[in-house]
Amino acid sequence: MEHPFHPGELALQERAGVRAQMAPLGARMIRDHMPEQHRELFGKLPTLLVGSLDAARRPWASLLAGRPGFVHSPDPRRLRVEARPDAADPLAGQLAPDTRLGLLGLEPTTRRRNRMNGRVIALDAAGFTVAVEQSFGNCPQYIQAREPAWVERPVPVAQRFAASLPDAGAALVRRADTLFIASAAPDDGVAGGADVSHRGGRPGFVRVQRLPGGGDRLSFPDFRGNNLFNTLGNLAAWPWAGLLFFDPDSGDRLQLTGRATVEWDGADVAGFAGALRVVHVDVVDGVWSPAALPLRWSAAAEAPQLAATGTWPDLSDPSDSTAGGRPMEAPPGAT
Repeated sequence: MEHPFHPGELALQERAGVRAQMAPLGARMIRDHMPEQHRELFGKLPTLLVGSLDAARRPWASLLAGRPGFVHSPDPRRLRVEARPDAADPLAGQLAPDTRLGLLGLEPTTRRRNRMNGRVIALDAAGFTVAVEQSFGNCPQYIQAREPAWVERPVPVAQRFAASLPDAGAALVRRADTLFIASAAPDDGVAGGADVSHRGGRPGFVRVQRLPGGGDRLSFPDFRGNNLFNTLGNLAAWPWAGLLFFDPDSGDRLQLTGRATVEWDGADVAGFAGALRVVHVDVVDGVWSPAALPLRWSAAAEAPQLAATGTWPDLSDPSDSTAGGRPMEAPPGAT
């Protein structure tokens, strides 16, 4: 094939001035099978990130966990996952034969990460098998290195929420240095699949704002990356995103989905060191699950690329329970 990109990705590559160089590179990078080093990495991991779509094609990001080996590859075109999501995870209601999933294997100790997007071809009580449609590696940029440790898995007690984050969830977002974003490719009846990707920053790189009409907006920078524009290209074609945050100390999990916009210039981009763009997600639905994850992680060793990046201005003030600071103007594009 000439290139593996859909119109949303191509449009953003064109806007960034990289379309000509990415066409031949994309054809080499994005495969229809997993090379041996990708298969080996998935087999070492205690976690797997999963992007899925609900009945309204809203993306959700999930994290599955198991002892290393719970994810394994019988052959270069299949990945077997010996785990099922807990009942509180939106993925539990979305797993079915022929479901399109985005998978991300990330090893935080080495900062290695590989992505695989595919289709569920088998599902049983123990787990599921995904057939490979796209497999490609990602660079180690912006990943906070951590050591995971296993703990007893509790039974999650979840809180469903709509447009406003629970207080504990908002506090987690404001101190986070890592998030995972799920997005959806255009639904053309053939290639309308899910994807999930990593975003990292210094603690405070995600801002929470209360919108004038109610509900919360989360904003975070988009730093220089691989120029494939997989995630942002998806958002250009289908402006919805799912975000996942977790607390490395407690195992708390926050999942949300919402409407997404990308700001290419303006005060937010100019005011955040290292940002080329800013992604805004207006929350529509979410799940807060305290102590839901059976892993705890060590303190982070900061990704070296983050030395040249910043955080949002400090707006902390106990008198403001929503945005954490002085009264805020309406975010760009708010109505």
